[in-house]
Amino acid sequence: MRAVAMGLACLTISASAAYSVEADDEEDAPAKPAVPNIYLDLRTTYASIPAGTLGLGFGTTSLSAALEALAVRRGATLPNGLPAAKSIAVDLPLTVDVNDRVSLYGGVSGSTTDIGGGWATFDITSWNIGVQADLYQQNGGTIPTIRLQSTLTQSVPNDPGMTNSFNNILEFDYALDEDETRGWLAGMQYTYATIASPFSSIRPNTILYAGGYYQWPSNWKFTGRLGVQSFGGAQLAGRTLAESFTQPILRLDLDRMDDNDNRLFGVTAQIAWMPKPSYQVTLRTPLYAVRN
Repeated sequence: MRAVAMGLACLTISASAAYSVEADDEEDAPAKPAVPNIYLDLRTTYASIPAGTLGLGFGTTSLSAALEALAVRRGATLPNGLPAAKSIAVDLPLTVDVNDRVSLYGGVSGSTTDIGGGWATFDITSWNIGVQADLYQQNGGTIPTIRLQSTLTQSVPNDPGMTNSFNNILEFDYALDEDETRGWLAGMQYTYATIASPFSSIRPNTILYAGGYYQWPSNWKFTGRLGVQSFGGAQLAGRTLAESFTQPILRLDLDRMDDNDNRLFGVTAQIAWMPKPSYQVTLRTPLYAVRN
């Protein structure tokens, strides 16, 4: 008890000292917003996917979950494996920027797919929750910003063919100027997926990449990432649904930002070789309830 009391006393003294310093600097510090950014980060994706593979790539877990569940549920009617497909997916995650370091999000995704017989009915095909956090911020130093994003996605409906995927992105962002308008990127994305079926399995997907970004005074921002994607393949009842591969992947982003680095509009183009090329175009049109 004596040790606990001494520890509490030390914490009290430290907190008082910190409060005094903050009080001295309060007039110079910018006012913090009373309410965090709250918005629906609407994303609409069109994808063209070659036969024998899934909708893999940078941050496409909702599309992958829909195709994985489709493959399991229709495995008996797809004796030759997955055909070439076109897909449109809409992601609707409600996002809260808790502060300039942490964002929380969660929502549903819907999709429609054409595997040769016309477009299927558009349905809600998955839900997701996630967090993005800056574990360390460069702030003009020599150590780059370290950013972690983790997303859990589950396909719907909740039946024996449902899939779960856990997607993690660890990225290093080295800014070349104080305003962080240009810099270099390097990172890794790792996706682990499971299928609620004892006869099906899907192996992990890993992307290693490097890139950079540049933001003009007009607040248009360009980002490019080039990497290598390695997928372990997917099986159903002892036969291969999707082959394993290790191939290059390219992603290009063009975003319109405001003066506080809030995204107003964005378009993403991605080419992933699986080994045949898969093409994806994503439009980001966030709908703000609160924007600071």
